[in-house]
Amino acid sequence: MANNPNFKTAALEKISHLEYFKIAVSVDCVIFGYLDKDLKVLLIQSDLEEFSGLNSLLGDLVRPDEDLDAASYRILKERTDLDDVFLQQVHTFGKVNRHPSGRVVTTAYYSLININSHKLKIIDNDLNWHSVKNIRKLAFDHKEILETCLAHLQQEVMETPVVHNLMPEKFSLRELQEVYEAILASPLDRRNFRKKIAVKQWLQDLNEMEDNVSHRPGKLYKFKPKYLKNGFSRKS
Repeated sequence: MANNPNFKTAALEKISHLEYFKIAVSVDCVIFGYLDKDLKVLLIQSDLEEFSGLNSLLGDLVRPDEDLDAASYRILKERTDLDDVFLQQVHTFGKVNRHPSGRVVTTAYYSLININSHKLKIIDNDLNWHSVKNIRKLAFDHKEILETCLAHLQQEVMETPVVHNLMPEKFSLRELQEVYEAILASPLDRRNFRKKIAVKQWLQDLNEMEDNVSHRPGKLYKFKPKYLKNGFSRKS
């Protein structure tokens, strides 16, 4: 078969576009949690002098021999020792000057985890949970990344039962509504909320009541098992 004169080799392509092959790739993980009626995000203190005193999301450069998804799980494992968290790719950020070291294109992943059942095992570089509503400034463009993932989460919780990752196994409708209000940063009408949840048919009535509560006990529910297998369930 004769060589097509319109074709060029990969080596020639690289030589003729060297500047294009010097762009770094990174991933940033937005890990949401929930505690005391407050939506949290996991942040770490930036180790770059240019961002001294600022927190950042959990992120790092992707290794030359590493896939994006593999990099996101590696970074989470190295920084927190968590390895049973499902990460979902959300958006790619590529502003030219977003990183002071040079051109870096980053892909954001996010997840929801139950803080009480996922204990951080590595306390390094001031790794801590922070209230999302109190965050004013982050290193790099991480505030924009956080806001993008939060907007994505706010849309997802109205369409899918991903919120189950923030809940205990058993919960009342009052507790469920409090989680939604924390995510949406807005109070919800009790009656309308319960109607919307009932239509979704995500929950299973356990025929049990709350105990040891200071208010009128409510019925207890759990998410139906089939929904725990779809999206944001633990890695198999």
